[in-house]
Amino acid sequence: MRRSYLDYSMSVIVGRALPDIRDGLKPVHRRILFAMGEMGLNFNRPTKKCARIIGDVLGKYHPHGDMAVYDALVRMAQPFAMRYPLIDGQGNFGSVY
Repeated sequence: MRRSYLDYSMSVIVGRALPDIRDGLKPVHRRILFAMGEMGLNFNRPTKKCARIIGDVLGKYHPHGDMAVYDALVRMAQPFAMRYPLIDGQGNFGSVY
């Protein structure tokens, strides 16, 4: 029992909690960016509300709570949270740079 719990916890840490070495993104960040790309939210398009993006991510790619997705979305728009902000937080945080 102890060994199986340790194996599970390590797989969760490696798979979800640590950023990937290739791009520095966690799976939730990658899902948000993919969903925004599928919605056509580029820098030259009108923005959408956070709730629309979060609903799309939750419905298609991330079957967990909405707070994890919202927190990740907000962090990607904050210039002090990431080296390069990936989302333009234009009042409603709705377009990809």
